[in-house]
Amino acid sequence: MTIRTILVDDESLAIQGMTLRLEAHEDVEIIETCQNGREAIRAIKTHKPDLVFLDIQMPGFDGFSVVQGMMEIEPPLFIFVTAYSDHAIRAFEAQAVDYLLKPVEPDRLADALDRVRQRLSEKRQVQEVERLREVLAEVAPQAMSDFAPEEDGHAASRYEKLINIKDRGQIFRVDVDSIERIDAAGDYMCIYTADNSLILRETMKDLEKRLDPRNFQRVHRSTIVNLSQVRQVKPHTNGECFLVLESGAQVKVSRSYRDVVARFVH
Repeated sequence: MTIRTILVDDESLAIQGMTLRLEAHEDVEIIETCQNGREAIRAIKTHKPDLVFLDIQMPGFDGFSVVQGMMEIEPPLFIFVTAYSDHAIRAFEAQAVDYLLKPVEPDRLADALDRVRQRLSEKRQVQEVERLREVLAEVAPQAMSDFAPEEDGHAASRYEKLINIKDRGQIFRVDVDSIERIDAAGDYMCIYTADNSLILRETMKDLEKRLDPRNFQRVHRSTIVNLSQVRQVKPHTNGECFLVLESGAQVKVSRSYRDVVARFVH
């Protein structure tokens, strides 16, 4: 995998120095150098590089202006290079891969390039999946049904399988599939399994991000239910209903969440 790279700096010595440092990395190919922001924008749109080393302090268009100039195209990865540390936060807000201070240390450069390689690998994997989907849809549409579960399985791997909960001076390793329901109490979560109840100090919003939404859905402002534990739906007044869980517990579904029942419980 070759990393097609553009260097942008208004100081020619800085470009020479970065060129020398990058010689140690055989997969980095410098395809263009630029000395100001306007040149950089034109070069990026023309060459479509994988990576741009971008100085922040330049006359006219600075480094952040270059990033803003990429809004209408798919941008490359950026590593900001500067003599000033006070732009670091803004650099990461601009989705930079890394932020290097001049003079650039070889170890820090190597770390930044490792991040670039990881990002590019992930990006190319997604592109390969999309290309495969397009080919399958065209030449073997019946195979799409076999392909989809693999993608679903990959997505599911992003979510927690076990949750560590420190409660009553002990650490419990809870299998997520064993969780029946979760009730919120401020910044604390009450985690219910078939044979235990535990207290987790975490907000519901953060906990939701860790759980697979195909299995765990909020059915009330303060309640999440494991849909695989639902055994019965009992209608109630005013468009509300109750979910009867495996343990026999009943959870009220408020009207604003009743579409959850319609979509996930059959």
